[in-house]
Amino acid sequence: MHKSTLSPERDQPHRYQALNLVSTLIAVLHPDGAVLFVNAALEGALGLSLRTLVGVDFGALLTEPAILQTALTGARGHDFAALRFEAALRRSQQEPLPVHANVALAEPGGEVIVELWPLEAQARQDREERLREQAQAHKELIRNLAHEIKNPLGGIRGAAQLLEMELTGPELAEYTQVIIHEADRLQSLVDRLLAPHRQPHEVGDVNIHEVCERVRSLVLAEHPRGLAVLRDYDISIPEFRGDRAQLLQALLNIVQNAAQALVARIATGDARITLRTRVARQVTFGRQRYRLALELHVIDNGPGVPEAIKERIFYPLVTGRDGGSGLGLTLAQNFVQQHHGLIDCESEPGRTDFRILIPLP
Repeated sequence: MHKSTLSPERDQPHRYQALNLVSTLIAVLHPDGAVLFVNAALEGALGLSLRTLVGVDFGALLTEPAILQTALTGARGHDFAALRFEAALRRSQQEPLPVHANVALAEPGGEVIVELWPLEAQARQDREERLREQAQAHKELIRNLAHEIKNPLGGIRGAAQLLEMELTGPELAEYTQVIIHEADRLQSLVDRLLAPHRQPHEVGDVNIHEVCERVRSLVLAEHPRGLAVLRDYDISIPEFRGDRAQLLQALLNIVQNAAQALVARIATGDARITLRTRVARQVTFGRQRYRLALELHVIDNGPGVPEAIKERIFYPLVTGRDGGSGLGLTLAQNFVQQHHGLIDCESEPGRTDFRILIPLP
């Protein structure tokens, strides 16, 4: 890599240091394209230190340097305030990293700011935003639909009871009992749909590992043989304020969902679920930046989420299992979102990973 004589000490003004606090990959360039500063995120992505990169032609770090040169020429000629394009970062001993780039002038005739977003990270952020919007729409739909269903259900059940009292022979009561039983079943479903909106949010101190251990014991009691529930905890995670009952129910729904997907492996004795806790730093989800967040993974070695429903698993009444209600993951997402968090999922045959993200203080 060609390197100019720019010195790190002279060309790292203190004002650049704040850029180390953001996860976006950022480079500050001289108008001719020489690197003045790169933040910690870009150092990590390139696998090169700031001292190594200062003075290097930034175009040499891209698979197509001409794109950057065109952008710099336009910036020097004041042809635009900012220019966006797609590129790929060269990385030592790794495949190039596809990125979405934004080139902008810090001030006329001054430094050039290059912001880079890995395309995978951008896609994930878009997907998280879509999940949040969908969950909010589903919440309103469910609440309205449940109320519309509940009123006529009471009338149907009451009419069936009155009809049963008028029947002269017990053989006909079988039919009215079917009506009453099905009305009760639908009433139970409606109550579950409305549960997140009815229950008050009881906030207290939550130890996430106590929640994990409670869920682990409940699932192992239900599946005493053939299923291993492994712990992979970061015990340094602090307590945080939240609704313990809601978080326990959310995690239980996800773990039970995983156990139900592992029926075949449980029968052969090699089913495995891993509960993994980590602290994520400088993360963005829901269009908001958080310094720290709890990252709780539920990983199983099951067959994976069916392709037909992979993009809809958090929709209400969507299930890949015979006899399933399709409410477990919807309710889990609702409970986690009440903690300003999010659940997402990555799945392939042999490995499904549900990730719960919740901001930490």
